[in-house]
Amino acid sequence: MESGAGKHWTEEEVKALLSVWSEKNIRKQLHGTLRNKGIFIYIAKRLQELGVCRDWKQCRAKYKNLKYEYRTVKYAHNSGDITKTMKFFHDLDAILRYEPVTQLAAEENGRCSATETQLNTSPTTDTTQ
Repeated sequence: MESGAGKHWTEEEVKALLSVWSEKNIRKQLHGTLRNKGIFIYIAKRLQELGVCRDWKQCRAKYKNLKYEYRTVKYAHNSGDITKTMKFFHDLDAILRYEPVTQLAAEENGRCSATETQLNTSPTTDTTQ
């Protein structure tokens, strides 16, 4: 599968990226890591084993775009707009649903510290509200 810079990702390429991204060790390394070039080099190598020829920059860009689009659709759904959709939403939801979110928590001395909490977006809690 030939793919160069500027080429659109095929459905098979995105599925391969999602399969690598869904691995627990990859998710853990991506979460909270700002300098993640090494992780995306590893992801690009894994994709190459699956027949997807993309470099680490393309993988990172697609990762960021998918994550942004997912969050946009998720926010719309939480706001009541169920018309907004995207391909692979359910796959991304399974990957990102329990991603820890950093929140500021007030401490006793009045300062704030960052704490990690789990997103609670299970279907049972969404339908009961």
